[in-house]
Amino acid sequence: MTDTAVPTAATTIEPGASDAPHAATAAQLRRFIKSRAYVPMHELRRRFELNGVADDVLPIDTADGRVFVGLPERESQFLADLVRQGDVGLELCRDPEVAMVVGVYPMRPISH
Repeated sequence: MTDTAVPTAATTIEPGASDAPHAATAAQLRRFIKSRAYVPMHELRRRFELNGVADDVLPIDTADGRVFVGLPERESQFLADLVRQGDVGLELCRDPEVAMVVGVYPMRPISH
């Protein structure tokens, strides 16, 4: 037996926990989003095992103003960069009055 701690359901995940072995790279996020017509945010979290804290919601600034995305900080920045580069678009939910990202979609095909 080893003295390695095993995470439990009660384990608190610290900010930046997305730096775990399953963290996505910007290129992986881009390829995954571009391989589908639409990707809901919960699918991005599940696909890349982005297990941050329960209220992981960070603002990102876009050409159309500030929106909020439910991803850990590192992946939120990757997504913000992809949006600024014109690679992906954001589907927003404005209920009640805040622009919350609920999904993403490719803006142009991947060049091979």
